[in-house]
Amino acid sequence: MTDKHSAEAVELDRFDLAILQILQKDNKTPQRSIAEVIGLSAPAVQRRIKRMEEMGTIVANVAVVEPSHVRHEITVFVEVEMHNEFAATHDATRKSFAEAPEVQQCYYVTGEVDFILLVVVRTMADYDALTRRLFFANKNVKRFRSFVTMDRVKVGLSIALDPKRDRS
Repeated sequence: MTDKHSAEAVELDRFDLAILQILQKDNKTPQRSIAEVIGLSAPAVQRRIKRMEEMGTIVANVAVVEPSHVRHEITVFVEVEMHNEFAATHDATRKSFAEAPEVQQCYYVTGEVDFILLVVVRTMADYDALTRRLFFANKNVKRFRSFVTMDRVKVGLSIALDPKRDRS
């Protein structure tokens, strides 16, 4: 994924949205199956998918892994507040968060904090090491606050799409 997203309007019609809706549930769905469901030919579906990949609408095709199956038992949400938001220090902090493999998601936000991170680690010792590397070693981090999850109630990256309502 890129760290900057285009604000340009991307034109997607109801067929594109229907394709995206199916791929968000299972991106291994055969194109001929998608074609049958939405009423296009398989080559037309293939062209549309390729175009949406080239436009950056489809950002990646990945496997979503259950963290506990690979012994990453601890999920932590972290609020990070910066001392200042000078461009150079801000960009360096963003880069350090983006490059940390434990940081699954990072959001620059409005409000009382500057960033919210979603972190997944094996142990609390791993989280402690991460806090030392990302927060204590960064002189621009004013404070951070951790929220350790007790249960994963819902996890997903799908965007709610309604091809019949979103576009004509």
